[in-house]
Amino acid sequence: MTRTHHEQDAHPVQAERGQDIAEQLCEQVRRADADATPLRIAGGGTKAFYGRPVEGETLSLTEHRGIVHYDPVELVVSVRAGTPLAELEAALDAEGQRLPFEPPHFGPDATVGGSVATGLSGPRRPWAGAARDFVLGCRLITHDGKQLRFGGEVMKNVAGYDLSRLMVGAQGTLGVLTEVSFKVLPRPAATRSLRLEMPVETALERLAEWGRQPLPLTAAAWHDGALHLRLEGGTSSVAATAERLGGDTLEAAFWDDLREQRLAFFGDDDGRTLWRLSLPNNTPTLALDGDVLYDWGGAQRWLKSAADAETIRETVARAGGHATCYTPQAQGGARDPFTPLSPVVAKYHRQLKAKLDPNGIFNPGRLYEGL
Repeated sequence: MTRTHHEQDAHPVQAERGQDIAEQLCEQVRRADADATPLRIAGGGTKAFYGRPVEGETLSLTEHRGIVHYDPVELVVSVRAGTPLAELEAALDAEGQRLPFEPPHFGPDATVGGSVATGLSGPRRPWAGAARDFVLGCRLITHDGKQLRFGGEVMKNVAGYDLSRLMVGAQGTLGVLTEVSFKVLPRPAATRSLRLEMPVETALERLAEWGRQPLPLTAAAWHDGALHLRLEGGTSSVAATAERLGGDTLEAAFWDDLREQRLAFFGDDDGRTLWRLSLPNNTPTLALDGDVLYDWGGAQRWLKSAADAETIRETVARAGGHATCYTPQAQGGARDPFTPLSPVVAKYHRQLKAKLDPNGIFNPGRLYEGL
């Protein structure tokens, strides 16, 4: 059971200091900027597939690790970027707390910095919020080798221009993340998962209906003829909702396997490409060939298909969404994994890159060619 603030210690938890190699990192960045040498920013490498390959001198953050500050009462934690994600989650779990956005690991070497840089969130994202929503501040090495702090450890911080949330999903193309401060939340008193057999059309209708009701839903996925639900919250609320919805009991490990792409769906692809389709809520089924797993209540869909990238992206765009290729080009995926930018948006991306990284040393081409 989660401890209340009154039950928690009145003082911050003793933080694990780890190792601070920020000055070494700053020096390497200064040399690279002076020589216009591209840098490939690296952590645990578990999400290296997510984006375009980068050629350059490796700047590794794996030794820059440790929890700098953790205050369970204030629900804030600051941690160095190279800290293993599992280490941070274990420290939070010991205090009955968690990262609400449920970041995927994709391997035991996943780091906190990699999770923020990719901006990926798990099944809880539509109900709890995205990674960006829980980043309070960060320390960042700029192109000239200076380490600056943006944001802080409170939800509102107006001291200077806050670049911290801009770093979420930037994949290291704008600077080197060295430390991140998060807002964390208590674990729920009760959790229960259900499996209800029904066709996908019925599942989408039910989810649209339940979305207008105060139900303790924190995950919803459909696959292989069944809707999978997770309920989290107060004991009585979870029990009453489970009784109302019915269905069979589902092992909680399902959600970990979905988040980490360990389900059978993500196994042998028969030469097909894996795509993530991001769509508006209540979007009906799309006319695309392949196997589909519906996550986030249907707003995120995993598609395994042999269809070409243009067909997939055009179909998804007509529905108001966008498609990201998860299969690396080396394995037959799309050359450009992310949806091409419109001319106007591309202009702003170039201007931002030129301002923060004038010599183009930070992960060049990781997101888009030329950026």
